[in-house]
Order: sequence, then structure tokens, then C-alpha cells
Amino acid sequence: MKYTSDEMERSAVLNAAAAVCAAMRTAPKTKGADVIRTCVLTGEEKDRLAGKMRELADEFGYAFFERDAGNVDASEAVVVVGAEEKRCGLGEGCAYCHFAGCGDCAQKGGLCAFNAIDVGIALGSAAALAGGLHVDNRVMFSVGRAAQALGLPCEGAGVVLGLPLSVSGKSPYFDRKPKK
Repeated sequence: MKYTSDEMERSAVLNAAAAVCAAMRTAPKTKGADVIRTCVLTGEEKDRLAGKMRELADEFGYAFFERDAGNVDASEAVVVVGAEEKRCGLGEGCAYCHFAGCGDCAQKGGLCAFNAIDVGIALGSAAALAGGLHVDNRVMFSVGRAAQALGLPCEGAGVVLGLPLSVSGKSPYFDRKPKK
């Protein structure tokens, strides 16, 4: 059987996406509580995400969302990672969220800092692995904000970021020009 370079590169991206999700699952977690949720978008779902990014670009006046949507268009897959909102339960002894304790944070709609830390650790592992597999990638807030608006990777995720993945002759994430 013969496989074309396009077929093999697509396979490489999807295999990398699976490995990246595994890396995020096994990445160290603060307090050992696993709140990480992931999903991978391709095809129509990826296009829907790029469309939402363009909507938000107009809504918020964020030109970089439009630029990043172009990067998503040029990507074979997008990995979305978020944290299921849970408080770490340390109470007033922690206060990393800048509230009096977990109850106060929850009551005032705050976000547990440990959730954000866990997403950051997971993404660091994921981006390093993707790079090691020679798959171009870039951590993007814009992808996460649009994914969150679409209820991804899970409903109610408090911190969401995205990692578009690409294999091409030149990384679409390298010489990015700001949209004006």
C-alpha cells in the first residue's frame, strides 16, 4: 500500500493530538486533583471554532482573534484543554484566588487559581511533546475563549486554552502579522 505525504502528515497530526491529550492527562496536578478535560477538533468542528473566533473578534474588537482564526484554518487539528471548575478546598489558608476562602470565591464567582495552574502545567507538557514530535503548535488564549463560548471541552470549564497543530512546509504560527 502507498500512502501520500498528505495522508501521512494528517496521520502524524492526529497521532500527536492523541499523545498530547495523554500528556495533559498525566501531567502533574496541584493537590493531585485531576480537573483537566480535553478534546480535539478537526473538520467542521474546527471550522465552527474558527467562525466563533471571528464572531468574538468583531464583538470585542480583538483583531488578534481574526488573525488566530486564520491560524486555526491553516491547522489540521486543534486540541482544547480546560479545567472543570472545582475549588481546591484549602479555605482561607490559601487565598491564591484573592478571596477570603473557597466559599467566598465560589459565592463571588471567582476561579480557583489551582485550576489555572493545572491547565498551564498540562499545556506546557503538551506543547513540549508536540514540538518534540516535530508538529508545529502554539498556545492560544483566543482559541480557548472561543471554545469556552461553544461549551468545550466541557460545559462550565473555567480556564480554557487551545493548541492548534500543523505539519506543513512552514509553521503558520511563526511569522504572524498583527491584524489591524
